[in-house]
Amino acid sequence: MFLLTQFIGLYVIDNYSSTRIVNGEIVNASAQALPYGLETPEIEKPSDYRSLFYMIMFAFVIAITILFFLTKIKAEFILKAWFFVVVTLALGITFNSFFQTKYAGWIALAIALPLAFFKIFKRNFLLHNFTELLIYPGIAAVFVPILNFYTILALLVIISIYDMWAVWHSGIMQKMAKYQINKLKIFSGFFVPYLSKKIKMKIKEMKKSKSKKKQIKVNIALLGGGDVIFPLITAGVILKTKISLPFGLHEFTGGLGPALFVIGGAMLGLSYLFFFSQKKKFYPAMPFITIGILLGLILSYLIF
Repeated sequence: MFLLTQFIGLYVIDNYSSTRIVNGEIVNASAQALPYGLETPEIEKPSDYRSLFYMIMFAFVIAITILFFLTKIKAEFILKAWFFVVVTLALGITFNSFFQTKYAGWIALAIALPLAFFKIFKRNFLLHNFTELLIYPGIAAVFVPILNFYTILALLVIISIYDMWAVWHSGIMQKMAKYQINKLKIFSGFFVPYLSKKIKMKIKEMKKSKSKKKQIKVNIALLGGGDVIFPLITAGVILKTKISLPFGLHEFTGGLGPALFVIGGAMLGLSYLFFFSQKKKFYPAMPFITIGILLGLILSYLIF
């Protein structure tokens, strides 16, 4: 699911991108406009990326603070409404990229609204994971145009440090995940329930028995949404990047090949974590994913 999201995301990002890399050069290209009146700021000079990076970090801090506050006061309806709006917009942006008609935005919204409703207000893990595949490409399409090579690297490092602190030190991530799943009945990320032999036997016994059915606790494999979207945003930035490197190094030219190396590196880091992690423990995935991305960038630089 992680890998499929990255590939869907590259298509969506490229569809909204006004630049392409052709034969090692950046060229302007026709692009589909973001729907619903959404616009990304115009970048006039390199320093604009730095200013936008500070704005993103400030917005991130504000959003996390509001999220914690609403969780603390148990404002579950407001949280669900917030999730519903974000999910609807993200799905709408993604679906809009699949239609090349005058009414693409309305068609996309007509598909996004019922999916977002059933995702947020009903509980079905198959629908949940299906919509997750399409949410992050829509969000990434908004952020990729306002980030460059250096700001996305800085963002990866900061998010990785925050992820380690939030999981290994403060435990905030665990609390948030449990609150979302148990109280809100939603989760921002992929989750897959898996059953032990003992649990499967209990379920079989329940089906055979005519007695009242009971609730059974099952284990769940989780992957947070941030662990999916940040590699995708990085791949999207690399897809349209050409930059002069310091220390007399050759120019780094992005494009599809290097973007795929970013995805491959992220997948490698995530796979390492999944294979060597222990059950019933939480791990910060971003440090592993970031290391994989950096290895992918180095390898793509040497090859391309």
